[in-house]
Amino acid sequence: MAKTYFPNVSNVPFVGTKELKSGLGYHYYNADEVVGGKKMRDWLKFSVAYWHTFGQELNDIFGDGTAIRPWHGLTGMDLAKARVEASFEFFQKMGVDYYCFHDRDVAPEGLTLHETNKNLDEITDMFVDYQKQTGMKVLWNTANMFTNPRFVSGAASSPFAEVFAYAAAQVKHGLDTAKKVGAENYVFWGGREGYESLLNTDMKREQEHLAKFFHMAADYAKEIGYEGQLLLEPKPKEPMMHQYDFDAATTIAFMKTYGLEGTYKLNLEGNHANLAGHTYQHEIRTAREAGLLGSLDANQGDKLIGWDIDEFPSDLYEATLAMYEVVENGGLGNGGLNFDAKPRRSSFTVEDMFYGHIVGMDTFAAGLKVALRLKEDRVFEGFVADRYASFDSGIGADVESGKATFETLNDYIIDKPQSELLAATKSGRIEELKDTLNHYIIDTLK
Repeated sequence: MAKTYFPNVSNVPFVGTKELKSGLGYHYYNADEVVGGKKMRDWLKFSVAYWHTFGQELNDIFGDGTAIRPWHGLTGMDLAKARVEASFEFFQKMGVDYYCFHDRDVAPEGLTLHETNKNLDEITDMFVDYQKQTGMKVLWNTANMFTNPRFVSGAASSPFAEVFAYAAAQVKHGLDTAKKVGAENYVFWGGREGYESLLNTDMKREQEHLAKFFHMAADYAKEIGYEGQLLLEPKPKEPMMHQYDFDAATTIAFMKTYGLEGTYKLNLEGNHANLAGHTYQHEIRTAREAGLLGSLDANQGDKLIGWDIDEFPSDLYEATLAMYEVVENGGLGNGGLNFDAKPRRSSFTVEDMFYGHIVGMDTFAAGLKVALRLKEDRVFEGFVADRYASFDSGIGADVESGKATFETLNDYIIDKPQSELLAATKSGRIEELKDTLNHYIIDTLK
């Protein structure tokens, strides 16, 4: 990396919490600090999203891009190669260990898929070389099957067989690429796998095609010896009116219906959770309790805006509860925390690229520390265990063991006075628990 793309930024250090102003330093993320029996970097496995950080121009649906980037003015493969050089300088200065990419983020399309694959191979050859030099790793890669007009009606769920075939060939090469770069996961993000209107849609047929596609992908991964985890990423609405992977529960039901849950896990995103009407913690809990938690995209949305804004996470409350689920899960295995996020449109300098990742990394590092302390003190577990204690013995134990029937439950309850039923209930103490959570956040991070 002879050329320097970010000459005004040095390697981002850990500075601790004595200095209140942010600056280009980590206040809570200390990569090699051991917490909960593991280094922070191993709990969190932070990853930079190639598409947002090196491809996003900070445009929105109402305005052109504002980003000022050192590679502006280049085009085609020259642009693609410059972004590779810049990206590895960025990774090293941020002190991250992982990155993620879509195939079309990193190399331009050609006139044919064969030419497109050749462009991609040339860039991923560079990736492999730089990974050897720097020790960087790929958390996951994926295929962009939503931008090009060919995917106007979906990819694997497209009503057009030619498009289905193209998507299969594109993912085939994506899995070859995953093996080549040593990606620890491969993600399927079905940007347009859904419908705009049921008036022109055979929904059952489309979902069956989608399931066949996932089975073929898993078969091919096994055939080539790719051992990374395969992940499905739920997302509601936008851009389709209804997407088949609407949320974690919908996607898990789809996986179980079509026999995919033994092969695939879930990659979950904070902003997607909000768009589905859930909290991030809810989506992670749903996947965790199903044994299907794979990896996380770390971002946040704006509760006042009804679309996917991919903002860098800064909500300590949300991050703490997300990390509580990760701690409860014992970590993320092959997965990690990928910053599927971009600076705001008014934050257009290269320094803002660094600040965005710093706030995200500090937020989740802080959340990890609080979550570990909550877990150690059994703040929630003890309360929840007491709340459900009536199912540990007597008639409640009969229900859980399967011994109870409607007849036995009727006989047990039929003559009990209402006063006894009311006496059996306990306050949920939601306000107390939230207050306690606030105290843990404040005290842990002071």
